[in-house]
Amino acid sequence: MMRKTILSICAVLLIAGCANTQPRFDTSGVTTGVTPQGVAADTIAQAPEVLWGGVIVNSSNLTDATQLEVLAYPLDDRQRPNTALSPIGRFLAVAPGYLETADYTQGRLITIRGRLQDRAEGRIGEARYAYPVIEILDSQLWQREDHSRSYSQPRVNFGIGVMIGR
Repeated sequence: MMRKTILSICAVLLIAGCANTQPRFDTSGVTTGVTPQGVAADTIAQAPEVLWGGVIVNSSNLTDATQLEVLAYPLDDRQRPNTALSPIGRFLAVAPGYLETADYTQGRLITIRGRLQDRAEGRIGEARYAYPVIEILDSQLWQREDHSRSYSQPRVNFGIGVMIGR
């Protein structure tokens, strides 16, 4: 009896460990492969809806909307910006109404499903820049990750499997 219980618990844990995390956004109707850099340079066709993400560079409340300036990065399989890769341009995201800029602060990661509107001329330092502008349809503001634990620090893991370390 005890053996069956232990085997059942192990089977449940094994199956739960194999579960994958579903992406947050439904990408039907979203054009993939379109980057902010490509839209800014006008080298690719405009897409009606895009799924872009990155690091918030600036946020500001306007008269009737909130505008976010985002440094874009490729998205991983969870649709989270992968800052380990090279940036793929910048874009402006506009949300009708008010967003709390204390939440949408510089350095936070965000993923946005939005509708391409136009391009806006701006400056990054002294350089001129053509920002693609998207209207925010849906967004995910990601929680900050705790980077206090480094892979070079010792750690203890319990479980079944193979561990390969440096």
